[in-house]
Amino acid sequence: MKRERLDFLADTPLYTKRFAWYVGRRCRASTVSDIARELLLDWHTVKELDKQYMTAQLERAGTPAPKAIGIDEISIRKGHTYRIVVSDLIRGRPIWFGGADRSEGSMRQFYDWLFDAKTKGIRLAVMDMWKPFRNVTNERAPQAAILFDKFHIMSHLGDALDKVRKMEYARLQGKDRRYIKGQKYVLLSNHENLTLDGRRSLKALLAANKRLNTAYLLKESFGQLWDYRSEAWARRFFENWKASLKWQRLKPYELLPG
Repeated sequence: MKRERLDFLADTPLYTKRFAWYVGRRCRASTVSDIARELLLDWHTVKELDKQYMTAQLERAGTPAPKAIGIDEISIRKGHTYRIVVSDLIRGRPIWFGGADRSEGSMRQFYDWLFDAKTKGIRLAVMDMWKPFRNVTNERAPQAAILFDKFHIMSHLGDALDKVRKMEYARLQGKDRRYIKGQKYVLLSNHENLTLDGRRSLKALLAANKRLNTAYLLKESFGQLWDYRSEAWARRFFENWKASLKWQRLKPYELLPG
């Protein structure tokens, strides 16, 4: 008994490649569960067909040669289990997903996969302030400029401001604490998101505590960096902001990563 090999047949006799690709294309716009219900298939069957479709698409696309990449991590389950995702920012699509965590070793796996010839073509790497990402990018793609995204920078500044709040609460005693107690949300929220009562509470808090007022102004003023259109003026603003930390004596700001 022999079976003729036909291009349109899949590796199993249960479906054709055309059907597998149809399922894969549908999964680009719908969830696996929705497609399984619609086509009366088992969830695992649809998932396997989707994986085959994606594998075929990756083979057709070949290894990318990105000029600008975005590096981030995602949590795949509880307990801080991470995988790294790298995207081509110009083409607007993810190009690599892997690693066992978000360590330097896992980050090197991406550059090993891309090969040195294509790594040399990277001109910009956008990432958060996670040090292993920065270290490996400087090591493997030293020609690439590194850009920290605004969201993570402002998040770190918010953490520093909250540490100052906790330090001031611990330093003060008795009635002096009343302006700080229960005001974490008011202090860390965007000013435009506060209610009228929230803005009044914030004004009273900043008027009552000079160190918190200074820390708050440092965080809010840093947002001006993204308003500059000239690199020279943006750099001058950053250097002046950084220099001001020396005489503010706010340890959480001085210990910011990066």
